Amino acid sequence: MENIVITIARQYGSGGRTVGEMLADRLGIHYYDKELMKLASDESGINEALFVNADEKIKSTKLFRIAKSAYNGELIPPESDDFTSTDNLFNYQAKIIRKLAEEESCVIIGRCADYVLKEYNNVLSVFVHAPMEFCIEQAAKKHSMSPRELERFILKTDKHRAEYYKYHTGREWTDARNYDLCLNSSKLGFDRCVEEIIAYMDVRFR
Repeated sequence: MENIVITIARQYGSGGRTVGEMLADRLGIHYYDKELMKLASDESGINEALFVNADEKIKSTKLFRIAKSAYNGELIPPESDDFTSTDNLFNYQAKIIRKLAEEESCVIIGRCADYVLKEYNNVLSVFVHAPMEFCIEQAAKKHSMSPRELERFILKTDKHRAEYYKYHTGREWTDARNYDLCLNSSKLGFDRCVEEIIAYMDVRFR
């Protein structure tokens, strides 16, 4: 198999992004996170700020609590009033994700990539999680908040991610059945998480 793509979904503070960066570095492949928004902007001609603003705006709205049919790959044409809608901004990010999966080996963080690429045989989907105590400890390295404030922040962030995922996929974000591999980073540590992903790759794509 020429290209192998690893998608990583993660609870806030679990270190999933760190694991993804370490994995990409170890394998010598590209790592995609927020860069996907720039690529989607280049592809669509839609200002990158709209992608960024949409990400921020939805955190403070009830939009993603509304039931919606799952992403199906269809793009809204430029002549439509909905061309720059939240749905179409996601559609273009998904288009880039699918294009990357067809062209190169890479690590993709978040963006419902596991669902967008669910029909691809060259994709390994991973969910990184950890107990709240561990997530608070990790989050404290980036944010000057009390443990109680950090817990509220983590719960709010994960709630948003779960709603975002449910809105675009129709699935539950934390359901292990959505992923090939679920890793508890508090028990394994980041280095061992990377080792476990590589070991799984060796078996899966041998």
